[in-house]
Amino acid sequence: EREAGTMEQIKVSPLKPNEYIIGKLIPFAIIAFIDIIVITAIAIFWFGIPFRGSFIFLLLCGAIYIISTLAIGLFISTVSSTQQQAMLSSFMFFVPAILFSGVIFPIYSMPVIFQLVTYINPMRYFVEIVRSVFLKGTGITYLWQHMLILLIMGIGILRISVWQFGKRTG
Repeated sequence: EREAGTMEQIKVSPLKPNEYIIGKLIPFAIIAFIDIIVITAIAIFWFGIPFRGSFIFLLLCGAIYIISTLAIGLFISTVSSTQQQAMLSSFMFFVPAILFSGVIFPIYSMPVIFQLVTYINPMRYFVEIVRSVFLKGTGITYLWQHMLILLIMGIGILRISVWQFGKRTG
């Protein structure tokens, strides 16, 4: 918005910062949700990975995870001055997030300091949810803490991002 010159229009519009941000995030949330559905279908039907859990529960957890990752992306964009800086910052955040999620390397085999770092990574919790739902059929009784952590992270970062956006446009 700053580079395109539309930030001035946003400042004088009657929209509140949270309304504007929700409008910006909805298309990305829909795309991410479709991605989860497509990737799950590919895993089941193409790769033949057994699915033992509830598809609805997986989608609910996916929605919570999407909130947390979109909140992080939004935060990065609100503290960045340019689009290039935001892209580089996103890369610098999400590549280590993938490496510390347990997808590539098991968390238990990481040095202790890195194991501690994984606790602030939303991807760690979603990876554990996906594995548990897919392979073990685990439900909310076991995974509610993971969901709660993702939700707290998402809402907390989203609130900070909205505040930061309001401060910058204010």
